[in-house]
Amino acid sequence: MTTHSARPGTAGATPSAHHGPVSGTTLFAAVLMLFGGVMAALEGIAAIARNSVFVVTRHYAFEFSLRGWGWVHLILGVALVAAGSALFLSGALWARYFGVFVASLGAIANFLWVPYYPLWATILIAVNILVVWALCTGMHKEAGPARTP
Repeated sequence: MTTHSARPGTAGATPSAHHGPVSGTTLFAAVLMLFGGVMAALEGIAAIARNSVFVVTRHYAFEFSLRGWGWVHLILGVALVAAGSALFLSGALWARYFGVFVASLGAIANFLWVPYYPLWATILIAVNILVVWALCTGMHKEAGPARTP
């Protein structure tokens, strides 16, 4: 059985927002965002509390106080958890775009955080880049094939 659109040449021309169950790639990205967000928030709380885990460096081009970096990571962590939760619960297109935006900011912030905690910052950079990849890869898979008129 075939379906026909009201106007010729418009069937599948623009992908619509996905409203079904999310794919494995999107679910993977949502779980990674939840993990990365919780870790970034805990990292931020430790930095705000001036925990002795972090080494304060001098003569760094992007010099913030340790407490300032803590607030940056706490806010990004909460945003990542919110984006991951929205993507996990709804799979909406806006949650996907928000997730790409926040994960990109998280990768940049962790790149700037490398002098304070190099190994962990590198791990979180990889997690955030993996989230961006998973969200962008799953975006065209779930939208369906787009046909040109």
